[in-house]
Amino acid sequence: MTDYAIGDIQGCYLRLLEVLERVDFSPSRDRLWVAGDLINRGPSSLDTLRYLSGLGDSAVVVLGNHDLHLLAVALGGHQVRKKDTFSDILEAPDHDELIAWLRQQNLCIHDPERNLVMAHAGIPHIWSIDQGVACAREVEAVIRGPEATEYFSHMYGNEPARWDDNLAGMDRWRIITNYFTRMRFIAEDGTLELATKESADHAPGGFAPWFQFARRDTARVVFGHWAALEGQTGNDQFVGLDTGCVWGGALTIMNLDTGEKIHCDC
Repeated sequence: MTDYAIGDIQGCYLRLLEVLERVDFSPSRDRLWVAGDLINRGPSSLDTLRYLSGLGDSAVVVLGNHDLHLLAVALGGHQVRKKDTFSDILEAPDHDELIAWLRQQNLCIHDPERNLVMAHAGIPHIWSIDQGVACAREVEAVIRGPEATEYFSHMYGNEPARWDDNLAGMDRWRIITNYFTRMRFIAEDGTLELATKESADHAPGGFAPWFQFARRDTARVVFGHWAALEGQTGNDQFVGLDTGCVWGGALTIMNLDTGEKIHCDC
């Protein structure tokens, strides 16, 4: 069995099939780790979501901001935005099943044997791996439970901008969500700067890319989300897999054990 991790697919279904063919991926023997943003912006969100959900235990998935946005439209009363391309999911006859499957996915996955953690945007240096996983489990329980409508109704927002152990309710859920799915630039004290989306060398004053802060552990962090990095972090501990497929870049898949990366031009 081979475990592969793949960056932001964002509904680019044909490119997904192409890159899986290049590594001879077989669901009967291999697993696919998906670093979030399965859907949206690309042309085939429905086909992508159906394929990934159909992989069963052969798919290991974390939620990205675009995946949460679909859930916020489906469950939280938010409107489809002009650039969204997931109306095919909302109108599909298996819509309820697909939404239910998406709600069961994680915000963060820890593989102790590989000393590896995967989250869509990463994990902030202010948290240990154990603390980060515990925070993820809190929000995952909300997404799967009876408070999901409240959560998705009030999920959007940039405040609070910094973690505090005493946070509760929606403020706590929102900052956890933003760390795992929206983080790019961060301050040493954990304050998020969520407006800037450019490359790592465009950090606002007082902030730096989250992966430039030393961690208290040696865990390898696999993430997506930040296409402007083009997969480059300058540190082997932090593996960026979003290489901008939906923006005309490439879709990247990586063997989790050897580190070998295969790219499919988009």
